[in-house]
Amino acid sequence: MAGENNWTNLILQQLETLAGGIDGLRSELQEMRNQLVELRAREDRVQELRNWKERIDDVASPAQLRTAVQDIEDLKTFKTKAITIFTGVQMAMGVVWAFVTFMSG
Repeated sequence: MAGENNWTNLILQQLETLAGGIDGLRSELQEMRNQLVELRAREDRVQELRNWKERIDDVASPAQLRTAVQDIEDLKTFKTKAITIFTGVQMAMGVVWAFVTFMSG
């Protein structure tokens, strides 16, 4: 009877070990499924970016976009200079007008 009891305990231990292994495998499988879902989402985003780039390339090349950005920066600089010069001319006209008014009056 003692031998049979040992045999039963050994089988129970092995079954518990197998059950723990199966639970570990289930956990790893779930983790892999989660990673697969994440990879698919990334793949979808990459595909969306590819499609967006193709649409942009139909409109303008990267070199054309760089040139356009540089032109915009040049226009901003010109605008700043033009406003500064205009303000300076307006101030000079105000000083001249005040001087003429002061001299005539």
